[in-house]
Amino acid sequence: MDKEIQQIRDDLANKLENAFSVDKIDQLYLQYFSKKHGIITQLIKDLPKLATDQKKIYGPALNTLQDEFKQKLDEKKKKLIQNSIEDPSIDLTYAEKPLNSGMLHPTTQVIREMNTFFRYYGFSIAEGPEIETAEYNFRKLNLPEDHPATDLQDTLFIKEPDILLTTHASSVEARVLTDYDPPIRVAFPGKVFRNETVNTTNGSFFHHYQGVVVDKGTTIQNLKATLTDFHKFLFGDDVVIRFRYKYYPEVSPGMGTDMICQFCGGNGCNVCKQRGWIEVLGSGMIHYNTLKMCGIDPEEYTGFAFGMGLDRLVMQKFNIPDIRKLYGGGIVYA
Repeated sequence: MDKEIQQIRDDLANKLENAFSVDKIDQLYLQYFSKKHGIITQLIKDLPKLATDQKKIYGPALNTLQDEFKQKLDEKKKKLIQNSIEDPSIDLTYAEKPLNSGMLHPTTQVIREMNTFFRYYGFSIAEGPEIETAEYNFRKLNLPEDHPATDLQDTLFIKEPDILLTTHASSVEARVLTDYDPPIRVAFPGKVFRNETVNTTNGSFFHHYQGVVVDKGTTIQNLKATLTDFHKFLFGDDVVIRFRYKYYPEVSPGMGTDMICQFCGGNGCNVCKQRGWIEVLGSGMIHYNTLKMCGIDPEEYTGFAFGMGLDRLVMQKFNIPDIRKLYGGGIVYA
């Protein structure tokens, strides 16, 4: 052990002499004195294995070595810190560059990615009010008063029956179709509110991403191509989606879009309710009545619209199994 102690003494002295930064001093301390893997610490732990006469010799020697080099490391560290403070090339009055203290929320990241995609395809990005009138939220979207679909929206009224928290981003669609003349190509992310029981995939407050196109000769094939390209952009070329007929009052025909569950690969899990698929959006060709009520001639123009459950897309993209984590501060970045 005499040779081992001397070897450690020489190596540590040499490394200490060539240590020119505080970080290097800290690394040396951990290398030799950490509680689990320190070289000198391990020798001290091995002392009980020695004979009694050897313990009397090497115990004090190791303690002396430990105390000596801890003191030298501490002195060298203090000296390096003092030298850095007294360095004439450092201007202590110069403002330090601020450190990044956080990251964009996953929903914000996905919205920005989606905006990039739709802008590339010629869409303008719009926004609308979160407090809406029944005229734009329902009536202009082919949902007359007492229509049963209005009950399914679980509406939160501020002043019944006309003022409400918007239940879908389609209300912005109604405003765009009313205020602008074709050709129209607009997308708009937005917050929506419904009186729903919160669970892993549904919330009373969540995000929608809506898009609308109106022009001469627009067909459902244009809609399917747009949605297919969008999913490939967001999830990669190997994404699997399917289209199926679904009823929506504001479109005809209506089309739902499902995506293979990214959590189980289609085998079935709690997130997809054992179906293997997750519904991510509704879409379709804009209804004749919707175009007419918004002031667009349905005999001359056709169009399509789509509305995405944005939070579900975020969950799939970032592997977040519970929608409540998006709003409960439970997201941790690696």
